[in-house]
This record gives sequence, structure tokens and C-alpha cells, in this order.
Amino acid sequence: MKPRITDNEKENPIIVGLDIGTTKICVTVGRRSGTNKIELLGVGKAESAGVNRGVVANIQKTVNSIREAVSLAEAQSNVDIKVVNVGIAGQHIKSIQHRGILTKNDDDEISRMDVERLISDMYKLVLPPGEEIIHVLPQEFTIDNEPGIKEPIGMAGRRMEANFHIISGRVTDIKNIKKCVDNSDLEVSSLVLEPLASSEAVLDEEEKMAGVVLVDIGGGTTDVAIFHEGIIRHTAVIPLGGNIVTEDIRQGCAVLRNQAEQLKVRYGSALADENKENEVICVPGIRGREPKEISVKNLAYIIQARMEEIIEHVYYEIKSSGYEDKLIAGIVITGGGAQLKHLVQLVEYITGIDCRIGYPNEYLAKTDMVSKQTLEEMKSPMYATSIGLLIKGIQAAEEEEELAMEERELKKPRKEQVKEIAEKQSKKESWFTKIISEFIKDNQEIDDETFIGRR
Repeated sequence: MKPRITDNEKENPIIVGLDIGTTKICVTVGRRSGTNKIELLGVGKAESAGVNRGVVANIQKTVNSIREAVSLAEAQSNVDIKVVNVGIAGQHIKSIQHRGILTKNDDDEISRMDVERLISDMYKLVLPPGEEIIHVLPQEFTIDNEPGIKEPIGMAGRRMEANFHIISGRVTDIKNIKKCVDNSDLEVSSLVLEPLASSEAVLDEEEKMAGVVLVDIGGGTTDVAIFHEGIIRHTAVIPLGGNIVTEDIRQGCAVLRNQAEQLKVRYGSALADENKENEVICVPGIRGREPKEISVKNLAYIIQARMEEIIEHVYYEIKSSGYEDKLIAGIVITGGGAQLKHLVQLVEYITGIDCRIGYPNEYLAKTDMVSKQTLEEMKSPMYATSIGLLIKGIQAAEEEEELAMEERELKKPRKEQVKEIAEKQSKKESWFTKIISEFIKDNQEIDDETFIGRR
């Protein structure tokens, strides 16, 4: 049996991600490794029966699936899971742009707490009835009329302004997710928009600076996030995903749903012209009926028609964002739907933009806590959101610690602050005195040698 791991035994805190998807519910347990990557400690997966297009449709079924996934993750990691970072998606997600202003009483340098105050003010925005703010994402800052500042902390200034990308969702859907987590005897640490989580797992800073579109094709929804100059510029959730492709195959080929899913996974292609005319799949009949023959090319035509529709929606979001001509890094596709053969070629054909598949393997460290098979499986695009939730959770924990340290520094009594400054000054003076004394000593030795030489 593996030794039980606790937060107290390790410097890096243990974080848990909960991905409540349309096809699966995945619980990941991990922490930051010594190589600054993610060390997986345990993974738990369960079939998602109560979620439709990213929205909870049945509380009890979703709770049962969450409990099953948590139980498997606990058994593998030997960690008692109590607090989770939860992913959220769905057609109800909206985004708006807003500008905030903070005026200080002095010209001292801007602290992390000042930035947090400005962000907190954005959460007080009045939204349409039934909507709630999920994320407030700062874009560019302006300090005393100096625009284009990305990192204001440490800069001197009195007036700080910022553009914000604000993401909101329907209150009832957010409450349903929280209720499912509460009923599973867990606590929500944070709600994270799924495309934001996925972007952390499959994109690097260079791509975000150059301009890139993340397209996460899940079971029920396709999530879009556009980055440029390292800043998120546009987000959207399209209510179409892999499940609707399966449904098209079920109806078009007149087979059972599980057979349609297997056909899509094993033989599916997003480009019909890439398949041979005479290639045929034999599907067993129901209860002794004759087996059915399905043309691989016809199967591909069904898939291509629906994937073209999804990509057209994505392309519309790219054009409406205004960043179509600024995407040097192109499009990155991830999620379960990214595993379809020839999808990259179809995306490039429709949009005219370079495309690649996004794998979350770059941020995963080698570990003995999970099996090699599990680690390899987690490198699939299907688990980009799950790994991203871990990364976002670790980042949030580190930011909280930095903020807490800053607050402790500010709350220190005046005497302690003066004492620390005096100690630092004393160290500087002693160092300077040492240098001077060594310099005088060296010069004295040179003078003595010169005197002896003269004699």
C-alpha cells in the first residue's frame, strides 16, 4: 500500500480537479513537482449520466457519478478529497468587456492588493436578472494615463485603470453544479471556465503572445477561447459536440447508440474523400438479426457534415472577435472530438488557418504514483480540461499565498518594520565596511612592499 500523503508532509499543496463533462466525470489529484510540472497522484473516472450539453440535467445521477470518480481517485492517491476545483461550461456562458478605475491616496508603488481591489469591484457589476459573474480577467492596465501595461504590481502611480474580460453564467446552472458537489460531501474551491482550464494544459505563453484560438470539442459543447499578446480576448461556448455526431451516425446508419459511438471512435473520419469506396464495416444485428454492412465512406460523409457545421460556428466566433488576421499561432484543437482522423485538414480547409492537435503531455511530470498506462491515457486531448483544472488550482493556491504574505507584511507593527529596515541597513554597512577594510589592508601591504624595496 502507498504511504498516505498530506499537505503538511510536502511543501507543495495537493490540488484536486473535478471535470463534470457530458460524457465523463473525471477527478484528478496532483501537485507541482520539483521540475515545475504537474505530478499526478491519482485519477478517478466515471460515466456521466446526468449532464446534457455541459449543464446538469439530473442531480442524483450526477452526484452518483461524482462519488464514484472521487472514490477511485482517493483509492489510487491515498488522499482524503474534500475540496475541489470544478470546471464549468454550457450554452449559458456569456462574456462582456468592461473598464474599471481605482484612485489611490498616494503615489506609492501598486501592490497585489490594489489589483485585487480593482478586480473585486468588477464583481459588483449589475448583470441581467438570473446571471452571475464567474471570472473577471484583467487585460491591459493604464497607470496615470500610461497605457499598455500588463504587470502593474511594483509600479508607482496614483490612478490605475484596466480593461476586463468578464465571464458570466446562469445562476440556476451554477447553483446546480454547486449542489451536486455539496451533495457529494465536497466543497467548491473555485469554478473555472473549461476553455480557460484547457488552455493552461495545451497552450504555451509563446502561442498566447502570437495569437491563437483554442477549440475544445467535448461531448456536449465546443468551447472557444482566443488569445492575443498573452491576453484572453474572446470566449464562446457552442452547444454542439461529439455526442451529436454519434446521434447522427445512429440515425443515419440505423444502429444502436453504443454501436454508433464505436463506429465513430474506431473508423470515423472528418474527410470522406480520404476513405476508400469499397471499405465496409460489418455491424452485428440485434437479437439474432442479420448483421448490417456500413460503408466507411458513407460513415465519413455523416461525420464530415456535422463537423463542418461545428467548424463554421467556430469560424464565425473567430471573425466576430476581430482577431482573424492576428492569429500567428493558428488554431489548437483539443478535447475528445480532436481524436477524429483528418480533422486538422478539414479545419484548415474551411478556415484557411494553420491547425494542430493540443495534447496536455507537456505539463505532466513522470511519477510512480499512477501506472504508466494511466499516465499515457491522461496525455490524450480528452483530458486537457482535467489537467488544466489542476494547473489553475495550483496557480490559485500560489497566488493566495503571495497575497497572504503581502497582507502579513502590511499588518506588521511599525516598530518591526523599522527594525527590519535597520537590520538590512546594518548588513549593508557591515558589508561596505568589510570591503573598505580589505581595500585599506591590501593598499597597506603594497606600501610596505614598496618601502622594503626602496630600502
